[in-house]
Amino acid sequence: MPPSPIRKLVPYAEAARKKGIKVYQLNIGQPDIETPVPILDAVRHADIKVLEYSHSAGNESYRRKLVEYYKRVGIDVSYDQILITTGGSEAIMFGFFTCLNPGDEVIIPEPFYANYNGFACAAGVKVIPVTSHIENGFALPPIKEFENKISAKTKAILVCSPNNPTGYLYSMEEMEALKELCLKYNLYLFSDEAYREFSYHGKSISALQLKGLEQNVLLMDTISKRYSACGARLGALVTKNKNVYDAAMKFAQARLSPPGLAQIMGEAAVDLPEHYFDAPKTEYQARRDLLVSRLNKMPGVFCPNPGGAFYAIAKLPIDDCDKFCQWLLEKFTFNNQTVMLAPATGFYGTAGLGKNEVRLAYVLNLDAINAAMDCLEKALEEYPGKVIDGKHLNVIAN
Repeated sequence: MPPSPIRKLVPYAEAARKKGIKVYQLNIGQPDIETPVPILDAVRHADIKVLEYSHSAGNESYRRKLVEYYKRVGIDVSYDQILITTGGSEAIMFGFFTCLNPGDEVIIPEPFYANYNGFACAAGVKVIPVTSHIENGFALPPIKEFENKISAKTKAILVCSPNNPTGYLYSMEEMEALKELCLKYNLYLFSDEAYREFSYHGKSISALQLKGLEQNVLLMDTISKRYSACGARLGALVTKNKNVYDAAMKFAQARLSPPGLAQIMGEAAVDLPEHYFDAPKTEYQARRDLLVSRLNKMPGVFCPNPGGAFYAIAKLPIDDCDKFCQWLLEKFTFNNQTVMLAPATGFYGTAGLGKNEVRLAYVLNLDAINAAMDCLEKALEEYPGKVIDGKHLNVIAN
């Protein structure tokens, strides 16, 4: 099982905090936006005598509420096409377990959410990466590159839009191209749509909105980022393919049921006013604009402007992002502060890629982002493995 590039530096951050150093955590998508009070109150005020198992597919009342939610965002499904999961993570794993056998292959544009590797490992599935590039903002690679990767073992393509870790928002044209490829080779299209509400330039296109591909689509969803409720561990697997749904149900029954209290939260979330997302979306966009602006003003740094979610990948003038991110926590401080980033190497499936890139999650307030960027700018001046124009400068850190 591969380590998480997002969490593997946690011991170094904990050690830094024990020394009294303030650590700005831009390494993980844990929003500081407050969880909506009404959905917390729904649990606080629930009249529960016995906290029972729910149905293995999730409470019917919650699944029927989700039908209302999906209708509002232009997705037409019925409650019996929705299977409630323990976070979006379990939805992805159920997709792998259900649609691929050990040894089968799934094609994923890289860089991709690092835990796809872990889920694939658990399922005995091989990830086949297709490389997207920072120079064009991590746009979907040409379809021909996907086609060149297809083999007899290929069973699915997995995409995430808006994307984690790049923030790229796939266009309708890109989604249609994927649809045609999946139909041509009879592949499943797994669509991770955790960040649907946070699209800044254009609209998020759901795979379930692609006409003619309905039987091939598995939508993986979660309330974690949508309502700043990561700890609820509540997601959903949505598919119109009954055979897939029935097979996934066997895995759902094996793990008994999804979280009961979280489903109470989920039902209440659907009843939030439609304008609820206006404020967090505006806040994330302001954070993005500040982060990207600060990064691109630093010498030797390039960061494309993300179209959605709350992540960005930046190219830094460094020799090794894993070493740099550890050095930030172990050996660097500025005004008794430092910044925690995620090395981009863990988001690539191709060895050697992402060595000079990091992922930043703009989940902190504007003041904190400014302070974190002050730290990063100073760190890049002092880092002993600094690289300019391809040359290692051997800078001695203070």
